[in-house]
Amino acid sequence: MPDQTPPPRVLASPEAEAWILRLAALHGPLMFHQSGGCCDGSAPMCFARGEFKVGGQDVLLGHVAGDTPVWIGARQFAYWEHTEITIDVVPGRGSGMSLEAPEGVRFVTRSRVFTDAEAERLAAAGAPVSGA
Repeated sequence: MPDQTPPPRVLASPEAEAWILRLAALHGPLMFHQSGGCCDGSAPMCFARGEFKVGGQDVLLGHVAGDTPVWIGARQFAYWEHTEITIDVVPGRGSGMSLEAPEGVRFVTRSRVFTDAEAERLAAAGAPVSGA
């Protein structure tokens, strides 16, 4: 019997997970919001959990590094719903208000298109959770 488990919509690279854990040790529980073009382009923005207000139009992609939720705006999700997003980290400083900015690194998004079989499993699982 073929696997019917939907693939994750969001992952984090091992390097990003290490930074998420490091930032959580400094700031407490974290959250991400995949920005749709403000501030630092379309970068995953990292906040102390609760410092970014999730709205009813935000979509929960999943969790990374244990229990760190990753949200995306509904309009942005409409463009990216066919892709698996991986949060990664690279040297450099972003211009946004993300928590890693002063550390000399920045989170970036990498993506790949779901296969047809993965897309079918995601469709069968139903719509992801939204905010509010």
